Amino acid sequence: MSDAFSVPAVTAAAARAAEAAAALAAYVDLRERIGRGDAAWADLADMFTDDVVYVDPAWGRIEGVDELRRFLDESMRGLDDWEFPIEYTAISGDTVVIKWWQHLPGTRADGTRYTQSGISTLVYAGDGKFSYEEDLLNMTHVLEDIAESGWRPGPGFVAPPAQPDRNFARP
Repeated sequence: MSDAFSVPAVTAAAARAAEAAAALAAYVDLRERIGRGDAAWADLADMFTDDVVYVDPAWGRIEGVDELRRFLDESMRGLDDWEFPIEYTAISGDTVVIKWWQHLPGTRADGTRYTQSGISTLVYAGDGKFSYEEDLLNMTHVLEDIAESGWRPGPGFVAPPAQPDRNFARP
């Protein structure tokens, strides 16, 4: 009898895992289109629930999809020459991890790029959407590379707030 009860649970878990994997694939596809200039950063907000919590290392905690859309638009202005390729993704239950790079324009004297390592943790909420994202990035490393490279922001650049909300708690 116990086997009959475990089959639906396994089937439901497998369906949920497949659903999370499909949402992640759509997220990665959108990020790639953004990288090519075929979509805007603000379009990522469509991948999240209305009550999303998004935590950025420079801008802090953003709550709600409308605020997320505004944040994605403002925070990426003037960074048109930066690149954010994804190295790999992983899924465990409803938790998704995305390992990515951040490349500033230009190269060092030795030919290497100004690159930082980033990780995003997302929580899958169902219906193809995520309810949470926390981006981790060493901001000291970013600022050191900006200073060394001499990079200057492009038109429309908006600086992050001086006192962002650092609360990274999941809802």
